Amino acid sequence: MEILKVENLSKHYGNEDTKVIALDNVSFSVSKGDFVAIVGASGSGKSTLLHILGGVDRPTSGKVYVDGEDVYKLNETNLAIFRRRQVGLIYQFYNLIPVLNVLENITLPILLDNKKVDHEYLNELVETLGLANRVNHLPNQLSGGQQQRVSIGRALMNRPAILLADEPTGNLDSKASKEIVELLKISNKKYHQTIIMITHDNSLALNANRIITLEDGKIISDEKIRK
Repeated sequence: MEILKVENLSKHYGNEDTKVIALDNVSFSVSKGDFVAIVGASGSGKSTLLHILGGVDRPTSGKVYVDGEDVYKLNETNLAIFRRRQVGLIYQFYNLIPVLNVLENITLPILLDNKKVDHEYLNELVETLGLANRVNHLPNQLSGGQQQRVSIGRALMNRPAILLADEPTGNLDSKASKEIVELLKISNKKYHQTIIMITHDNSLALNANRIITLEDGKIISDEKIRK
């Protein structure tokens, strides 16, 4: 089942004299439950692509469909709802709320949506993430790896259509990086979560089941590496 479809996506910055082409007619689709790594050198367009997939930045042209919905036909209010409900975002620098504890950070998307917290699912997530003994800690009382675990929990709490990870291990040491990748693999297998991960690290990309390579805003390869 197709969960994401990208059609002829382009993103340009500047005017004719100073125009920068960040994405150039990119098309691909992702099936539900896939774990896709998007790789490329700095400036290849991978972060721009991720922001457009997540409803954060509008394309110059082209279409993005998530779970059958034409994302950029939505008005700003509905686009904000789409980002909150359909997309889980994991950033390199965690972006946790410093005055909220672990549980409050994880459940924030649910509370912002005025929905009831599924405590059974929350407890399962906390256990899976290895945070059961840290639930009342503030972000500054956690290691970098633990903070990234919290951001993964926050991204998964709404059971989003797609989880977008932007260099999720870029600010971590090798041990914590391996743990975070394992957690992403667990969420992919245990919760059948569709994941799209941006990384410049080819060894990290090998944990996905498909690798898309960008260069100068274009897809130059799209390789399935395992089922």
